[in-house]
Amino acid sequence: MATLTIRDLDDALKRSLRMRAASSNRSMEEEARQILRAALAEAPVPSIDLATRIRARFAGLGDVALRVPERESVRTPPSFSAGAGSESATTAAKRSRPKPRA
Repeated sequence: MATLTIRDLDDALKRSLRMRAASSNRSMEEEARQILRAALAEAPVPSIDLATRIRARFAGLGDVALRVPERESVRTPPSFSAGAGSESATTAAKRSRPKPRA
């Protein structure tokens, strides 16, 4: 058998355990074993993922059907080369700078 040591038990909790053990005519150790057995014998609560819980919470409000827009054809990407008839970014930047005063 294994041994379990519980440290830093509140005085009030220890007093309650002692009173409960005395009312059941058991030692404190036996009462603690009985409490642990009873707590661990219960079936674990099945965990539900977050998405299912959110859906269940808002299920009473009804469902919302959103229209999915049709996809458009892909556009031809713009050309940024200097030979495409547009000025380069460097030339445009030079034109937009104020000229220094002499």
